[in-house]
Amino acid sequence: MISSQEGNFLIKLARNAIATYLNERKVIDIPIDTPDSLMEKRGAFVTINESGNLRGCIGYSEPIKPLVNTVIEVAISAATSDPRFYPLKKTELEKITLEVSVLSKPHLIQVTEPQEYLEKVKVSEDGLIVEKGFNKGLLLPQVASEWGWDSEELLCNTCMKAGLSPDCWLDSDTKVYNFQAQVFQEKE
Repeated sequence: MISSQEGNFLIKLARNAIATYLNERKVIDIPIDTPDSLMEKRGAFVTINESGNLRGCIGYSEPIKPLVNTVIEVAISAATSDPRFYPLKKTELEKITLEVSVLSKPHLIQVTEPQEYLEKVKVSEDGLIVEKGFNKGLLLPQVASEWGWDSEELLCNTCMKAGLSPDCWLDSDTKVYNFQAQVFQEKE
């Protein structure tokens, strides 16, 4: 678990990484006052919102880098490389709010019949990853709450995020993983 103090550190780090990159085209160094706990390898996403609307969201589901490095990298990517949006401009920095989601390691949900996913997926608690062949899609736990989805809608929308048909979760060769997230938000 990450403390709220460490979560605030990550939010400030993400904002500083974005601002420095947009203003100076430089990637910031890891701050010397980084808590040791943030050096652990963890998956994380940085979400950028502007006026309550999504403006960028990129991250790593797997713990491949120290959390502090992941947050710096994905904050810059969410601001400049999310293919759904044009790159953030310096003038937008004052209009955006940031959210950092620190993820648990994804776990394959074991089922005998795909219908069991409906009972095993915990809406608002679980984020999902759907994987079939080369296609892979992820939705953070907070997305289902924001849209008022039930477990079936979360499964269907994660399939579509992977570029698959909404009912692909019913196919026996589709893998569904769950994970949890601690979400830290900037105050508006």
